[in-house]
Amino acid sequence: MKDNGIYKVEDFYKDFHNWLIDHGPKYIGGIIIFFIGLWVIRFMRNRLRTRMLKRGVHSSLQPFFLSLSITTLYVLLIIWVMNIVGLEMTIFTTIIGAFSVAAGLALSGTFQNFAGGVLILLLKPFELDDSIMAQGQDGRVLSIQIFYTVLLTADNKTVIIPNGKLFNEVIVNVTREGKRRLDFEIKVAYANDADKIKEVIKNAIKTTANLLTDPEARVGIIGMEIDSIRFTINVWVEPANFLTAKIALQEKIFKDLTAAGVNFPKAG
Repeated sequence: MKDNGIYKVEDFYKDFHNWLIDHGPKYIGGIIIFFIGLWVIRFMRNRLRTRMLKRGVHSSLQPFFLSLSITTLYVLLIIWVMNIVGLEMTIFTTIIGAFSVAAGLALSGTFQNFAGGVLILLLKPFELDDSIMAQGQDGRVLSIQIFYTVLLTADNKTVIIPNGKLFNEVIVNVTREGKRRLDFEIKVAYANDADKIKEVIKNAIKTTANLLTDPEARVGIIGMEIDSIRFTINVWVEPANFLTAKIALQEKIFKDLTAAGVNFPKAG
């Protein structure tokens, strides 16, 4: 009721009293639910952190899963409280939907890397300190992050590979089995005694460091060309010693064959 365009004090208190009777219980209930929900979320955060530690979830994934779970609970709590107090959700839903579409378009590549990082950490095709070959790179894994993986190559280069590309391509893990086969070939002239060459090579293998005795090394003729015979050498090494053992064995075989008077095919 107005008196010359101005609400009377009595009318204001009457309208406020009616509003309080009609809407007060909903707002009070919403406030109570909100604070109870905050307590429950804090309790759930501690429980989730403890469960992830017990289950051995990777340290890089723990903050992500914890943040995602807690954020989801907060959103659900807010939506629940808004429903209780009777607030209109249409505008809120439209804003969230528009933001999600825009963010998805802008960050599609980032999401791919993120998904790849999560899958790598969960499925573990490789772990820290493994030597892998992927994306044309060969190196030891220094770090596995949510968005990228860091490798250190044999020539001391740091290589950063996006996880989206890394997980969607072939990954060769040369460390997982604990041993790696070292293969190379040599060519000798036809005038040489094949049995003598095999004996020299086998003796060189026995006296070269960092070679494994199990599985047994293999030496034999793998091909014959117009001017030479090709011998293949297969030995097993630990992945960390691969390059060192290869250099040492090749040098040892060359020196021993030369000392034994073995003839090599002439170039050209």
